[in-house]
Amino acid sequence: MTQPALVSVKWLAERVASSCKTIRIIDASWHLPNTGRNAREEYSKGHIAGALFFDIDECANKSIPMSHMIPSPSQFEEYVGNLGVNNDTHVVLYDNNAKFGVFSAQRVWWTFRLFGYNAVSILEGGLPSWIAKGEAVTGEGTTPVQKQKFVSKFRPELVKNFEDVEENITKNAFQLVDARPNGRFIGKSPEPRADIKPGHIPNSRNLPFTKIMDPETRKVLDPTELKKLFDEVNVDLQQPIVASCGSGISACSIALAAYLCGKDDVAVYDGSWTEWYQRAKPEQKVDCPES
Repeated sequence: MTQPALVSVKWLAERVASSCKTIRIIDASWHLPNTGRNAREEYSKGHIAGALFFDIDECANKSIPMSHMIPSPSQFEEYVGNLGVNNDTHVVLYDNNAKFGVFSAQRVWWTFRLFGYNAVSILEGGLPSWIAKGEAVTGEGTTPVQKQKFVSKFRPELVKNFEDVEENITKNAFQLVDARPNGRFIGKSPEPRADIKPGHIPNSRNLPFTKIMDPETRKVLDPTELKKLFDEVNVDLQQPIVASCGSGISACSIALAAYLCGKDDVAVYDGSWTEWYQRAKPEQKVDCPES
């Protein structure tokens, strides 16, 4: 079962009003460490009625000393099962980010797909658009859901590790696309993590995730415009693509944009620049200021 990657406020509001039993609404908000915002606390103060909270940092492999690395299949199955998701559920994700319509929900969208599940959609414009269109939010607790059995089918081709990316510097087996803002990519703007300097991986191309959205509506651009963005940075949608960013969150925006263009096999370098900065040799970090 495959569902559209994006759904509108009107579409979701109609299903909330009808008490649709086949969907599970999930608040997938997450904020950068330098913002001072707490997504879970914000969820408790206001969310779409019936929505549950997906903690990106909690549903993760904590044995690796980096943030929100992908969980094991069993960890993911347990986590989403506790959210009342089974293999017949249509999962609808949203963000609470007034600046960007999609900032972290795409990470959870990609994670579901990584574990072989395609009945997952993202609410266009997120919670701010939901509120702007007059739809209600609540601070009341959600009635506990009955745990469901969810069976995953892990797709290893959709994730890359440090060694894969290091090998690609010489082999050029895939196009590496970095979703961070250009200032961080070229080493001029600071990273949001104080112990990480800006810069980029050799041979990578920069397509800031903000460009995939209309700045006024905060909606993702249509496929024609998205294809132009890929063309502008010399990324061939017919060839293998791996997305990267700071820590694997906004990289999934590249996967989403490509998916909307008909390419459903973009992989994500899960450790992204944070891992690369910590592990790579100095000559493997381009335009990176000295530590």
